[in-house]
Amino acid sequence: MKTAGGFLAIAVALALQTTLAHFVIRGTGALDLVLVVVVYVALVSGPVAGLLAGAVGGLAQDCLSATGIAAVSATGAITLARTIIGVGGLAKTIVGFVAGVLGTQFIVTGPVPRLVVFFSATVVHAVIFLGLSVILYLRLTSVPYGPVLAQAIGNAIVGGMAFQLIEGFPGFVERRRAMRSRMRIGRRL
Repeated sequence: MKTAGGFLAIAVALALQTTLAHFVIRGTGALDLVLVVVVYVALVSGPVAGLLAGAVGGLAQDCLSATGIAAVSATGAITLARTIIGVGGLAKTIVGFVAGVLGTQFIVTGPVPRLVVFFSATVVHAVIFLGLSVILYLRLTSVPYGPVLAQAIGNAIVGGMAFQLIEGFPGFVERRRAMRSRMRIGRRL
């Protein structure tokens, strides 16, 4: 059941990511919802699930978008062009595995450690993606620090909110049921 939930979350993230693709900050997506789901799955389910979620989500996102950073000018203008499919998938696979290992080795249950993990995962993902792009001769002339920082902050906020909502939902349902039962008892009296 957890596996099906993870794949469903990746599908929803992919659908949202492709529909929100026109919201970009200087050529880089403001959020990487697939990365948020990969890190969430890794923290909740462990390194193997994070690795699988990263591979599936990253490859699917590569196939659907098939664009990436091709060149960054000295002024910071980013040119988007076709990239090699699999670069983002490999980066998300590595990030998912590492996030899963961190989640099992350290206590990552509070909001602040989770924000740090989401922020760090986004930065590591960008470093791996840009590094592989340079290795594969995709002519990266400078590193887009601003857009990467903006995406890291956005992913950290969305990831932290997702954890709070998902963890708080069962308690909300229980409080709602308890309130309804109290109201029924009050009506009988």
